[in-house]
Amino acid sequence: MPDTSTEAGFETASRKADLIAGSPRILIIDDESGIRESLETMLTLEGFTITLATDGVSGMEQLARNEYDLLLLDLALPGESGMDLLPRIVEMYPTLPVIMITAFGTMGNVVDAIRLGAENFVQKPWDNEKLLADIRTAIARHRAEEEVVQLKRTLKQRYNFENIVGKSDPMLKLFDLVAQVAPSRSTILIQGESGTGKELVAKAIHANSPRRDKPFVPVNTGAVPSELLESTLFGHVKGAFTSAVSAKKGLFEVANTGTLFLDEIGTMTMDMQAKILRVLQDRRFMHLGGTQEIQVDVRIIAATNVNLQDAVRAGRFREDLFYRLNVITLELPPLRSRREDIPLLAAHFLKFFGNENGMEERTLSPEAMRIMMDYEWPGNVRELENAIERGVVLSTGKIIPPDLLPSQLNGNTYSSAMLEQQPDASLFDLMEEIERRIIADRLERCHWNQTEAAEYFRIPLSTLNQKIKRLNVEIKKRNRD
Repeated sequence: MPDTSTEAGFETASRKADLIAGSPRILIIDDESGIRESLETMLTLEGFTITLATDGVSGMEQLARNEYDLLLLDLALPGESGMDLLPRIVEMYPTLPVIMITAFGTMGNVVDAIRLGAENFVQKPWDNEKLLADIRTAIARHRAEEEVVQLKRTLKQRYNFENIVGKSDPMLKLFDLVAQVAPSRSTILIQGESGTGKELVAKAIHANSPRRDKPFVPVNTGAVPSELLESTLFGHVKGAFTSAVSAKKGLFEVANTGTLFLDEIGTMTMDMQAKILRVLQDRRFMHLGGTQEIQVDVRIIAATNVNLQDAVRAGRFREDLFYRLNVITLELPPLRSRREDIPLLAAHFLKFFGNENGMEERTLSPEAMRIMMDYEWPGNVRELENAIERGVVLSTGKIIPPDLLPSQLNGNTYSSAMLEQQPDASLFDLMEEIERRIIADRLERCHWNQTEAAEYFRIPLSTLNQKIKRLNVEIKKRNRD
C-alpha cells in the first residue's frame, strides 16, 4: 500500500498543481516605468497575473519568494544588467522561460542571450500579437514540463515508478493497484494493446516488491522462434541438440529469486504452455536434454495483447494455464481512453529526444497538439513516442508544426496521390500499393523491427514476412534497438 509518510509530498505537489492550473504568472524586470506599465496593462487584459520589478536585486527577491511561469527581462538594467543576471537565473530556475527585451538588439546580443538560456529575444517596440504568441507558447511548454516533473516526483516518492507518465483516472487507479499487489508473491497477468507500456508496468511491480534488488529478466516469447524458446527459458545440457557445444543456463535460472517477465505469452505453442504450467505449479524444471530437476524461486509476470479467454475458447491457449496466470490481472488502458495524458507524454518525449539528439528542446504548435489530441492512437504510447521523435529530428525551429507529424495523424491517405500517379492502375494494383506503403511506413516507424511491426498490425510475424516478400517491400538495416 502507498506509504503515508509521503502525504506531505502530495500536498506540495497539489500546491504546485494549483499554480499550474491557475492564471499564468509573469514577472517583468524593467527599469522604464512606461515599458512596465504598457506590458502590465496588455498582459493583465489577456488574463495574466503580473508582478513588477525595477532592477535585478528586486527581481531576484521576487523570484525567491514566488513561483512564475515566465520572466520578461530587460537587457539594460541599472547595476547588474539583464545579460549578467541571465546565467544566474537559468542556473537557479532552470525550467523558467526567460524572454529578453531590449531597445538595442544586435545579432550578437541575440546569439549570446539564446546561448545563455533565454527562450526568446524581443526588440522594442514590439509587435503585441507576436509577443503574446511567444509568451503563450513558452508558458504552455513550461507548464507541461513542470507537470511532468511534479508527477514523476510524486510517483517516485509514493510508488517508486520510473518512466510511467499519467494523471488520468485510469492510470491513477492502475498506479494504486500496482502498489497494492507488488509486495505479494502472486503471479500477475498484464493485458493491454501493443504499445501501452506493459513492460514498464512489470518493471514497476518488480521495483516495488521485496525482490527489487534481485534480477528482473524480460523475454518476448513471441520474438523467439518456437524451436529455441524451450532452450531460452530452461537452458540445455551439452549435446542436447546439434549446436549445443556447451551447457547453458535458461532464463528461469537467471531470474532465480527475482522476477521473470514473459511478454506476449499468448503466442506460445500448446506444448510450451504445458511446460510453463508445470513450472508455475511445482517451481521445478529440467534443462533441455537433462535428467536432473532444478528448483527455482521466481515470480512470474506475464503480458499479452490478445484476449486469452477468447484464445482458450478457440483452443489456442490452455485453460489451466490461463487460470494459473490470471491470479491478479491488470488492464492497461489504451491511449485513446486517457487523452488528458497526451500533453504530459508529449512533453516527456520532447524533452527526452531533445536531450538524446543534442538539440534545443522543441515544443508542439497549438495546431499540432490539437491534431494529436484528436487522433485515435492505434499504436498507443509507442506510436506517440515515434511521432514526437520524428517531429524533433525533422524540425529546424523550436516549434514543431503539424506538417512534421506522421501522415496518418494529419488524416492523409495514400490513395488520392496514387490515383494521380497511376491513372490506369487497376483496383487490385492500387490496393497492393497501399498495403506496400503502409507496411513500409510502419517498419520505418518501428526502426525496421519486424516483430514490433507485426505486433502493431496484430498479425503473426510469419504473415508479415510473407507480405514483405510478396509486395517487395524494401527492408533497411535497423538503426537502433
